[in-house]
Order: sequence, then C-alpha cells, then structure tokens
Amino acid sequence: MSTTEKIEEPKIDNKEKEKDEEKTDLSDEDKQLQEELTMLVERLQESNTDLYSPSLEALAKLIRASTTSMTAVPKPLKFMRPHFETMKEIHKKMTASHLDKTVVKLCAEIISVLAMTMGTGKECLVYRLLCDEIGEDIGDWGHEYVRHLSGEIAANWPETTEQFKKRLIDLIKQIIPYNMAHNAEAEACDLLMEIERLDLLENYVDESAYPRVCLYLQSCVPYVPDPENVNLLKCALNLSRKFNQYTQAMRLALMLNDMQLIEEIFTQCGDGAIQKQLAFMLGRQQIYMEMNEEINDYEDLREIMSNAHLNNHFLNLGRELDIMEPKTPEDVYKSHLDNSRTPFGSSQIDSARQNLAASFVNGFVNAGFGQDKLLMEDGNKWLYKNKEHGMLSATASLGLILLWDVDGGLTPIDKYLYSAEDHIKSGALLACGIVNCGVRNEVDPALALLSDYVLHANVTMRIGAILGLGLAYAGSNRSEVLELIGSVFSSERRIGSTMEVMGIAALSLGMIAVGSCNSDVTEVLLQTIMDRSEHDLRDTYARFLPLGLGLVYLGRQEAAEAIIAALEVIQEPFKSMATTMVEICAYAGTGNVLKIQQLLHICSEHYEPASTSSSSSTSSSASSGSGSGTSSTNGNSADAKKEAADAAAQKEKEDREKDLSSCQSVAVLGIALIAMGEEIGSEMAFRSFGNLLRYCEPCIRRAVPLALGLISVSNPKLNILDTLSKFSHDSDAEVAHNAIFAMGLVGAGTNNARLASMLRQLAQYHAKEPNNLFMVRIAQGLTHLGKGTLTLSPYHSDRQLMSPVAVAGLLATLVSFLDVKNIILGKSHYLLYTLATAMQPRMLVTFDEDLTPLPVPVRVGMAVDVVGQAGKPKTITGFQTHTTPVLLAMGERAELATEEYISLTPIMEGFVILRKNPNYTP
Repeated sequence: MSTTEKIEEPKIDNKEKEKDEEKTDLSDEDKQLQEELTMLVERLQESNTDLYSPSLEALAKLIRASTTSMTAVPKPLKFMRPHFETMKEIHKKMTASHLDKTVVKLCAEIISVLAMTMGTGKECLVYRLLCDEIGEDIGDWGHEYVRHLSGEIAANWPETTEQFKKRLIDLIKQIIPYNMAHNAEAEACDLLMEIERLDLLENYVDESAYPRVCLYLQSCVPYVPDPENVNLLKCALNLSRKFNQYTQAMRLALMLNDMQLIEEIFTQCGDGAIQKQLAFMLGRQQIYMEMNEEINDYEDLREIMSNAHLNNHFLNLGRELDIMEPKTPEDVYKSHLDNSRTPFGSSQIDSARQNLAASFVNGFVNAGFGQDKLLMEDGNKWLYKNKEHGMLSATASLGLILLWDVDGGLTPIDKYLYSAEDHIKSGALLACGIVNCGVRNEVDPALALLSDYVLHANVTMRIGAILGLGLAYAGSNRSEVLELIGSVFSSERRIGSTMEVMGIAALSLGMIAVGSCNSDVTEVLLQTIMDRSEHDLRDTYARFLPLGLGLVYLGRQEAAEAIIAALEVIQEPFKSMATTMVEICAYAGTGNVLKIQQLLHICSEHYEPASTSSSSSTSSSASSGSGSGTSSTNGNSADAKKEAADAAAQKEKEDREKDLSSCQSVAVLGIALIAMGEEIGSEMAFRSFGNLLRYCEPCIRRAVPLALGLISVSNPKLNILDTLSKFSHDSDAEVAHNAIFAMGLVGAGTNNARLASMLRQLAQYHAKEPNNLFMVRIAQGLTHLGKGTLTLSPYHSDRQLMSPVAVAGLLATLVSFLDVKNIILGKSHYLLYTLATAMQPRMLVTFDEDLTPLPVPVRVGMAVDVVGQAGKPKTITGFQTHTTPVLLAMGERAELATEEYISLTPIMEGFVILRKNPNYTP
C-alpha cells in the first residue's frame, strides 16, 4: 500500500492543480456538468442499490450526447478521467454483489468508453467483453469509440486463444455493419485484413458500398505481401460476382491470371452486350477462348476476341484525326532544322547503316497505317540500298506498316517470298509474323507460310521463320506451333543449328507460351541448357535460352521455384545469370520488395579483388619466370610459355568478369521489371539506379539506362528523360547507345516535343559516329510510333492490368541491348521487331450494343486517386470535352460527358460498348 501511495502522490497533486485551473477557467455550464458527474459517481459509491440504475443511465446519457463528434476529448469524458479507477472499483463491487445484470453491463460499457481516453493497455476491449451479452447499440457510443475498439482487437488478435477469438468475431460482426452504414468502409476492410477474415465482408456489403469497398481492396494489393494480395483480389472478385458486375469481375480474374475463373465469368454472363464487352477485354489481354458455336453472337464474339477488328478501327481513328498521309524518315528527322555548318550534312551521307535506320524509322512511324513512301512505291529499289543483313530488317519493316491487317497485308509481302536474295526472303517471313502479331485467324496464314522454313537448310531463312512464328502466336500457347519450333532442338545435330538459331527458337517458345507454365516447353528448354557445352553457353545468344524459360513463368511467382532449383546443376558462370533471369520473370510486375533487395545485393558485388589477385599472382609468377628466363639459354621458349600463360590468365579474368557482369546486368533489368507496376516502387527504383550509376561496375552502368526505360515505357517523365539525356553523351559507347534507345522507349508513341528536340540535338552531336547516330534515329522513330497513336506500355485498364505478351516483347528487346555491340549493332537488329507485341493503339472507341461506332462526347483529363473518399468525388481533373474516338495519354482517364448512355465497363479505355440510359431525359 505504501508504495502505491508514494506513486500516486504526484498524480493527486497534479489533479488538484488541474482542478484549481479548471475552477478558474471553467464556464458556469461546465462547472455544473462537472458537479453533476461527480455527484452521480458519489451516488454509485453509496450503499443504496436502487440509485445505481438511474445514476448509470444518467451518466450514459451525458457521455453519449457528447461523443457523436470527436474533434477534441468531450467534456464528460474529460471530467470523468479522475473517477476512472473509482468506476473500476464500483464495477467490482457490483459484480460481487450479484446485482441486476443490465446494471453491471451498463457500468462495464461506461468504463470501456472511459478507457478510450486513458490510453492504458486493452481495458477498452476487456470491459466491452465483460458484458455477459454484447449490446446491440455499439454505435451509440460514437464513431471514435468503435474505431478505438477496432484498433485494440487488431492489436490483440494474434495473442488470443481460439475460444476468445470467437467472442471477438461476435464483436466484429457488430462493428462491420456500423462502419458500412457510416461511410467507413476502409476501416471495416482494414480490421478484417488484420484478422485475416475478409470472407466476413461479403455479408455486410450492399450495392451502394460495393464500388468503394472494391476500389479500396484493389488499392491495397501493391502494399501487402503474398498471399494476402491474392486474397484481396479474390474477395473483390467475389463481391463483383455477387452484384453481377461482370466487367469488374473479369478485370480481377485477369489480374489473378486464372483461366478457369475467366472462363466461368465469361460463360455465366447472360447479357449479350456485356459478353461482347468481356470479349473486348480478353482481346486486349490477348486471351482467346474456345467457345461453343451454339452460343448467341458466336461470330461477333470470336471476331472481337481474336482482334480481327483492330486494324479497321485503328484506321478509322487515323481518318478521324486526319493523319492517314504516310510520313517519310525525313519528316521525323527534320534535318532542315539543323544548324549544320558543313556543306555535307549528315543527311547527305547515303550509308547502309543510315538506310537501315531509315527502314526502322519508316516502319515505326507508319506502323499500322498500311502505306508508306519507301517500300510500297518501289520496294526493291529501297531494299537493295541495304547490306545483306540490313535487307532482312528493311523487308521486315513492311510487316510493321501492315500491322494487324491479316486479310490484306500478306499480298504486298508475298512477292518478296520469291526473291533470289535469302535475306529479303527471311525478312518477308518475319514480316508475315509481324502482320499477324496479336491477331488470331482461323485460316492460320502465318503457320501455313512459315512452317516449311523452320528447318530450312539456310540459317537466315530459319531465323526469319522462327521469330515470325514467335511474334504471330505470342501468348497463344498453341501446341502445334510450340511443337514445330521445339523440333529445332531435337533436329539440331542433324541440320547443324547455330547458337543464334537456338537462342531465337528459345525466345519464340517463351513468347508463345508466356506465363502459361507449359511443362513441355520447360522440359525442352531445360534439357537444351543442360546439354550445352561451356563454350556454347558463353555465346552471346545463349542468354535467350534462360530468357525463353523465364517467359514461360512470367508473373507466376512461386511456380518457378522448381525450375530455379533445376538450374542449380549447371556450371557456375551460366548458372547465376540463368537463375536470376527466371526469377525476375517470375516476379515481373509484382513489386516484391524482398526480390528487389536480393537483386540490389547482386548488383553490390564487386569482382575486382578476386580477379586481380588471381591475375596478379599469375603475372608475378610470369615476371619472376621471365627474369630467370632471360638469364637462361632457353629464354625465348620460356618467354613464349609465360606469355601464353599470361594471355590465358587474362582471358580467364575477362571471361569471369563477363559472366559476373551478365548476371548483374540481368539483375538491374530485374529491379525495373519487378518495380514497374507500382508508382512508389518505380520511384524507389529510380533512386536506387542513381546510386548504381555512381558506384557500380561498367556492366551495371550499361544496363541502368535500359532499366530506366522499362520503368517508364511510353511515359516521358522529365526526371527520367533528363537522366537519360545526360548519359547519352557518356564516354562509354555502350552506355550512350543504351541511354539513347531508352529515351526512345520512354517517349514511344507520345510525339513528345521536348524529347524530339533533345533527339535532334543528339543527332547533330553524334553526326560523325554512325552507331550512335543509328541509335538516335531508332529513338526518333519510336517517339513518333504510329504517328503518335500507339503505345508500348505493358499496362492498361487504368494501369492495373499487365499484358504478359507486351512484357515479353519489351524484355526480349532489352536483353538484346545488354550486348548491344554484338546483337543490335551487329547482324541481329531484327530483334527490335519484338517490340511489335507491345504495340497497342492508345485510343477510346465507343459502340452501341450492335457494335456500330457511336460518337459521343467524353471528358478526358488527368486521373485522380479517389480511394477512400466519401460521396461521389471527381475522378478526373483539368479535363477537356472531345467526341469519340479520342486518344488517351498515359495517366489520363475518360468519362461520359452526358447521362444519355451508360458505359458497360467502369474503365473507359480501348473499345467500350454503351447502352441507352432508360432514365435519361434530354
């Protein structure tokens, strides 16, 4: 007793001081309230039990009247603080006296509310649970009380027993409906997330709260670890299905990448117009489902899902915007604006390298428009201005110009298939594949045309056919195509495949089976990697073997663990790179922080100490040997041996550095690949790359510009453009090449004026360096991709859905750039055409329910985050009103300007079906 008295002495003093201050500061009304509360507490301490019930009810009435708003501690609770311990004693006495249960319960409730302001442990929750049966009026004590109670439940949930958890669940079942009724859906979701019981949510969400609840659950996905993120999506999906929101449910099923769910939602939807909208969504994600031919609108659904309409609608957009006139490379370069002082400007030089660049630029700028001024008018004349391997890419650019036009596009290409020049033939084969990219056709023209050349005696022809098939059937997981390309590996010894052919075949297999976890493809590629000799695995094209394997598991996370374990048996130099490659593909777009940390750790490793010590030991032995050799008679032979040993040591050092550097380069790309789907993750990656550029190995500096391009594809952010612009003048040629290309990637399809100006200046700066100038031209072509109507961004549907096919194309290009000197600037520049899988129009086209184009006014503005905001907040800002079809830039959102029509999908992007609003009055 003495110790407690000693502890409490200063508190009593403080209380007395507070009382004195209060007496001087309190208004007459407050003094009266304070005296009334004190009197009620004193009554509860008396022996007359008849006074207890009215006194407690009077206390409860005073507290309830004040807790409706909580801007500050309400007066009754403030004045009751000194009586907190007294009230606890009163409750003990009441319990011991076996008084009426309702009186004891009310006393416990009042103490529970008082505990909220005391901030001591979990007394608020304990006294709430001391009531024999929990009251139905939990909300009468105010919102802040419910919120405090939720916090204590969440904090104490992990420590409680199963029996106790049942009582807590009963309490939670009162809190959730209260939150839902009072616009606190986010708090209800948070509480259920903390106790891992999101299944309870479905019972309490009504149709009015559903949109806000679903939006909040989706916004939480990037911030929670696996498997909670999947549970959040599944919960949102179940709610969507409960309220028959099929388009929203389909988006969530696509995020989960669950084919069974996707098919279920599609077949369950009984509304024909909504089913067409679902087909448009599947077509955008390049998912084609086999359907029963007896279903309504079978032909329409099949055409929509196979993207057969894409070319027509894109050309309609071009006509609407009045941009059908073909552009020439010179229209992109704008050389006439250069302040060139020499009479022989860079545009005067007719070199094969610049002609090749012009072929790419011509393809990029006229992509999808079906006409140009170089190849359509007199193709042969232009093609023969290129060197051998240049002819391949120049011919293939025809595929880009005729992109998605499967019916009419193959005729102009067909004549080149009969050319005497193998490179032109190979380019025509690749062009056939590019035309079919993203479009399914029941006639299968790509397979019919290209299958005969997959095992052709000529290596160049094989490459064109194999990559063409990879692009034409990307994401389809077609077994017959996979089997055909897989035969390259089984017949390798018979027809003598080069490492380039095998690399391209592996890449094509990965693109076709992207994200499918296809066991047959996995087996073929694993076996091929394991059978390769160390010499083969050092080849620059060997990197495409693990890339193909990784693409099969793109975004599949843990599913790739068995493959990573299987790769452990490979010899070390290649093992690290292969395992890293598969792992980064498996976690692409997930934002997984732990994986990013692992990759940063790989990047922080330095290889100098080990290699320099080994090389210095060999060189010191060589120098001591050479000293003794000069004094001996056999000096010359000894010198020769030591020189050979020295050269071998140097070669070993270079090989080791190359092996480590390839792993680190892949790790850098991996950081961007994992972080790119999430705004904060991308921002953190950008800051990490700043440190890597300053402190890390040359190989990492070369990969960082590519990674910067990947986190901001078709999204020209100023900070990223400025960083890349700085490195486009770097003394290391490969850093400069990659930075220039990344600038094109960041501005792809945006017509960004600032970037176009930067690139024109770079063209002058690098006028005398053909390789750098080639890169500048490619970047210029990408910036004006499809005359500014296309995007390469793998994200769509309000940046929430990642297209695996688009990621596969981007990754194939970027991995090629990791050895830019030997691949892109060598003879394999055709790999730039893998970007075709990521090309999509950034348009909004509206239709009526019969799929007739329907021009309507829409507001287009910058998207605003409205998660957790009450009421009906504005979802866009700084909008302008246009009539569809319209172009949507990165970060923009569209909404209908009038209420005449209802959109069948909550996100207006791509192809949208509108339904007449029955309640609309003009």
